[in-house]
Parts: sequence; C-alpha cells; structure tokens
Amino acid sequence: MAAGDGVIDSAAELAVVADRMGVAIDLAVAERIEDYLALLHKWNQTYNLTAVRNLPEMRLRHALDALAVLPWIEPDVPLADVGSGPGIPGIILALARPTLPVTLIDSNLKMTRFAQAAVQALALDQVTVQRARVEALPPGQYGQIISRAFAATGDFLRWTEALGTPSARWLAMKGRLDPAEQAAVPPVFALQQVQPLAIPGLDAARHLLIYQRAR
Repeated sequence: MAAGDGVIDSAAELAVVADRMGVAIDLAVAERIEDYLALLHKWNQTYNLTAVRNLPEMRLRHALDALAVLPWIEPDVPLADVGSGPGIPGIILALARPTLPVTLIDSNLKMTRFAQAAVQALALDQVTVQRARVEALPPGQYGQIISRAFAATGDFLRWTEALGTPSARWLAMKGRLDPAEQAAVPPVFALQQVQPLAIPGLDAARHLLIYQRAR
C-alpha cells in the first residue's frame, strides 16, 4: 500500500498493514480473509450486500476496520455480532481468532444466506448464523456483544441487554462520536473505555466504545 493511497492489493499487504496497526495476523489468516472477501465480492454483484464494490476497498473498509478491534476481543468468550449483515466484523474476527465462538445475528434473509454460505465455504465450525431479531434470542448467552452498523448506541445496548452474561461487555464500533447519542445511553450501562482506532489509508474517524452493566 503506497503511503496515503488507501489501496491494499493483496492478502500479503493486508497482513503487513494490520501489523502496522498493532494487530498481528499471519499470512495464512490474511489469505483466509481474502477468500472471504472474494466470496463477498462475487455475491455482491448479484445481491447487493455492501456498498463497497471492489476488493481493494473491501480490504480497507471491511477487513482492516474489523481487525482494528481485535485487541479488545477475548478469544475464548462467546461473541454475538448483532446486525452482522454479511458477517462483518464477526467472520473476520473468527478467521483471526479460531478459538472465538461467534454468533452472527441479522434479520435480513439475503444477508444471512450469504453469511451461512461463507461460514460453510470457510469451514468456520465455531461460527453460527441466526436469522432473527435480537429480542427473540435466548437470554444470557454472550460475554461479548459487538455492533458495527446496527443502531444508535442507546438502542443497541437497550435491545441487546438480555443477551449478555452478568459480566458481559458491549463493544460499539462507531465513526465520529455524537454527544447526543451518548447522552441517550440507558443508565443501566456504564462506559468503560473510548478507544480511537487508527486505520492506515482510511480517512475517517473510527472509535470503539466499550460498555458494561453499571455496578
């Protein structure tokens, strides 16, 4: 990737740029992520799963954006990816952490069909796909709950509160921070951490907000 051009041309470059972010993935993992992105790119031409249309941009806006949160993911604690769409960030996190149990949750049929096909093609035995609304899922199953583009932070927390274990953490992937949005967070949640995320080549603010139940 040339400095500042935002173009990542291969799995090898993806691994190098991830390392620059402080996220160590080996070439084999980067190639598995590349296989996922190639499948997403193929399906996207027919089913319009993402507005990102080409592979170099997918490596930046999907793969690196997901990998940026990896240091805050516990590798053995069940993770719910809520509003997962085509499986982002959940599939990418599962590829990077093979011991991570992941449930991809989305109510959109075409998204879950693709996610299930990707899980099968990549032999991701620790990943399950749920086509459902979060309110319909059994409570208390997940120690980590993440959202990338599901809802406003307050709604994300409110709608998924029942899914979490008593010590669960909620991880909200956000762009620019909106004080009004943060003011609408339910008082049963406490903000534990605000982590700016630096993604080489991406000219956009990115943050990870981590919540737990207020004590």
